[in-house]
Amino acid sequence: MYDVSLGRRLLALFIDWAVAMLSVVAVTRTPLAGEGAVSSFVTLGVFFVEVTLLTGVLGYSIGKRVLSLQVVSPDGQPIGLPRAALRTALLCLVIPAVIQNEDHRGLHDILSGSRVARLGI
Repeated sequence: MYDVSLGRRLLALFIDWAVAMLSVVAVTRTPLAGEGAVSSFVTLGVFFVEVTLLTGVLGYSIGKRVLSLQVVSPDGQPIGLPRAALRTALLCLVIPAVIQNEDHRGLHDILSGSRVARLGI
């Protein structure tokens, strides 16, 4: 149930980052690359808001939904907005997501009391 590969989680993260970047480009009408391109800090802010809201309310971000993954608490329920905000903030720092235990849970999941599971299991 909880054995989700690192590759699937990274691909979900990549999809979420792309959605955030394209959202910023669409709303601000700034170029994706080159002079005047989208600031990575603006993209990071949009990424934080999108992933926090979707994970807290639905239990998955866009990338996780595409890959049939969800973020759940130990009892299998959605983690809610406060824990989703903590988890996403730690994910934005990168290092907590890289540090993992033997169950392949990142420090961001451990500290927020969450884990990634297959959707619907």
